[in-house]
Amino acid sequence: QINHCVTCFTGSHDLSQHPSQVHRPVSQVKCCSMRQCLRHGQHWGRACRQLPFGFAGSTRSVGITGTPRTRMAHMMRAMSSGGHEPSGETVYTNRLAQEQSPYLLQHQHNPVDWYPWGPEAFEKARKEDKPIFLSVGYATCHWCHVMERESFECGETAALLNEHYVAVKVDREERPDVDRVYMSYVQAVSGRGGWPMSVFLTPDLEPMYGGTYYPKADMVQGGELVMPAFTTVLRRLAAMWRTNREEMKAKGTAIMSQLQQALEQDAVAAAAGDGDSDAEGAGARGLSRDECGVVLGQVVEQLARRFDARLGGFGGAPKFPRPAEINALLAAHQWAKVTGAADAVETLHMAVFTLDKMAAGGMYDHLGGGFHRYSVDEYWHVPHFEKMTYDNPQLAATYLDAFLLGGQPRHARVVRGVLDYLRRDMTHAEGGVFSAEDADSFNTEAGHKTEGAFYVWTHKEVMAALGPQRGALFSDAYALKPQGNCTLSPRSDPHHEFGGKNVPIMLQPLAEVAAKHGLTEAQAEETLAGCRHELHALRAQRPRPQLDDKVVAAWNGMVISAYARASRALAAEKPPATPCWPVDGAPPATYLEAALRAARFARQHLWDAGTRRLRRSFCKGPSSVGAFADDYAQMVCGLLDLYEAGGGAEWLAWAAELQGVQDALFWDAAGAGGYFSTDGRDPAIRLRIRDEYDGAEPTASSVSAANLARLAALLPGAGAGAGGSGQPPPGAEYARKAARTLAAFREQLLQAPIVMPQMAVAALLRLRTPLRQVIVAAPKGSGGLHSPAASALLDAVHGAYAPDKAVLLLDLGDDACVQFWRAHNPQALSMAEAHYAAHAGDGPLVFICQDYTCQAPTADPERATRLLAAAGAPAAGAAPRPLDVKLPGM
Repeated sequence: QINHCVTCFTGSHDLSQHPSQVHRPVSQVKCCSMRQCLRHGQHWGRACRQLPFGFAGSTRSVGITGTPRTRMAHMMRAMSSGGHEPSGETVYTNRLAQEQSPYLLQHQHNPVDWYPWGPEAFEKARKEDKPIFLSVGYATCHWCHVMERESFECGETAALLNEHYVAVKVDREERPDVDRVYMSYVQAVSGRGGWPMSVFLTPDLEPMYGGTYYPKADMVQGGELVMPAFTTVLRRLAAMWRTNREEMKAKGTAIMSQLQQALEQDAVAAAAGDGDSDAEGAGARGLSRDECGVVLGQVVEQLARRFDARLGGFGGAPKFPRPAEINALLAAHQWAKVTGAADAVETLHMAVFTLDKMAAGGMYDHLGGGFHRYSVDEYWHVPHFEKMTYDNPQLAATYLDAFLLGGQPRHARVVRGVLDYLRRDMTHAEGGVFSAEDADSFNTEAGHKTEGAFYVWTHKEVMAALGPQRGALFSDAYALKPQGNCTLSPRSDPHHEFGGKNVPIMLQPLAEVAAKHGLTEAQAEETLAGCRHELHALRAQRPRPQLDDKVVAAWNGMVISAYARASRALAAEKPPATPCWPVDGAPPATYLEAALRAARFARQHLWDAGTRRLRRSFCKGPSSVGAFADDYAQMVCGLLDLYEAGGGAEWLAWAAELQGVQDALFWDAAGAGGYFSTDGRDPAIRLRIRDEYDGAEPTASSVSAANLARLAALLPGAGAGAGGSGQPPPGAEYARKAARTLAAFREQLLQAPIVMPQMAVAALLRLRTPLRQVIVAAPKGSGGLHSPAASALLDAVHGAYAPDKAVLLLDLGDDACVQFWRAHNPQALSMAEAHYAAHAGDGPLVFICQDYTCQAPTADPERATRLLAAAGAPAAGAAPRPLDVKLPGM
């Protein structure tokens, strides 16, 4: 018997152990008592974990470990009514109650006889010759919740599903491989995609009909059916299955064959060419250095054509943050400086202007930190309110790069606001970072969940909380109005959900607001920080959106990277950060400790040392689902950044080990190169896809192209086949795979690099190959790498935007460190040892080397930063290419 919040029940979190500071444990609570959980606005009680809830039509009992709000209500009613609602209605619990995924557990009490994806469902479909209804979504998906309320909780709809179909529910975040295959089908046949995804399959898992959200009733416009009701689709397909079963099976087979042929044709096209063949497979024409310059120019030109010069971003509403686009612009700006192109400033402007508009908008949570998923309007104002872990660390890293290029404190504050939100609200007790917070939460006025209820404000609420003087300042600063401010665009509130409500947005410079109220800008900022803190505390008393407490490998790799990089780069803040809510003002080293805790969590809970394999996720325990290529790629990236920030050589060694596993499982050895998303071993995954679009998350190939280039510079002695006569030179295997990965996407990069902007960033590394080796060395007796002098130098080398660097940390007084580098990078070690042998009095130094030539070492942190900030000359053979960009309005 344990006290549980209903929302946290799936994670089996005892409230006394819950990481959230707003939880309050309950002691000596009598059975069936009801008290409120401050974090989730729901109730907990002391109750037995085993209750007589069976599958619909079954007497089988299962453990009750669910997360949805309805779970506690069902449990309490069942405890007093023998497993039935007081009305006599059966309380359903289906097979999903045995799953770990928070999304699947949300559906455990649907009257639908749901199966998880797996052999049991497939066998039932084949045995009964029934089609499969596949429903794919995720825990914080608003329209998934809508379809559940309208259809999956409806007894009539459930009866149709249970009679005619085998219903399978999939969490796309847990099984992205399933999602990829059938989303490819839905997009191919409908031209669009999204979640919930609804696909009807043959018993052999071949798609025959699909779409996304289906409404409860037929949608008719002008007398014509524009979208059928879900029940209409169910009945029609069931009738067709009865009368044209073989034809529908043949159609499914044909569709799957066409998708497979399309993938094979793409692979053949990528592998064709007249360059750089090797023993692995077909020769792929490499992406030359000149072509890499073309790629960077093209991505800028294509983004410039879509740039919104008035409001920032690329394209119209809805506006999604796509960090890879900004990253590509920053990389192109760097190359424009190298080549002396005149339009470097214009390229940087597009990136920085977009970042500033996003941070000023309502898509950024001004009270709690972190970004919502996207903006429904063109102003970055009214968001879709869910917060996703994959967005936030990527955005933090991009704002960090903007800070390194421009030194603007506002960009550093956004970085801190994001990372402090993750530390404060999204972190497991052992350091891993959870997946998401929902868009919907319980609306006390409406009596049910609505989108954004936790985040929106009436003007009256703000004035009552802050008083007339501070309330007026806050309202002016964040454009709050008595009638509500969700009226900037017709797109801001198309369904009239936010009448009289306000979403904070900064529409005018703070200096103007301060002057209006007779304050200096500093005084206004200090006052507003206090206002934000008070409103945040008041907001915390509201029912909080549901937490998806999965810990996903790929997203935690992103978090480790952002934490690690910020721990060093934010040392460049002048003056040092102070508390300015939602920024905690913690020392930058705090983020290094957060990165280390997340990495330790990953190694303990996501890594199976026996099989040498990552798991996709953790929720109460490691998932049975193995990791995918993007999990490996993002984790390698995070570990490289953690090592370079001073986390320790153990993380570099693990990164190299993970890269080797990734290559063995996912590398396209028979084709052009690059990485498949899956390992191809699961027969239920009918297509093996090599992702070719850097969307909300960059592809594994785009991330790995950069990882491999960095590993080649860091570990030139660790490449396969190094060292023997006639063998490739040290590091050649990493470098070869990096080049082949770029070559595999050559046509896409030359024709439409906007599709793979993160790969364009890797093209910059190709242009700058060999990367600059930045060696921070500490001699014996100097206190090692943790001495103040060495730490200041390490801060300094991370204080410049220099994506073409690889940072080596040499502690010559640490025998284990010396032995590690003697095996993996003997050239760097020998150079440092030779210097200190000749200059015995020197302390910690920075050596900056390229092409086996090093500049004079320096002990001056400011000089080290200046040297790295200098773009330098193009690498040998790289021809400058002017970036021909004309921005609208400039």
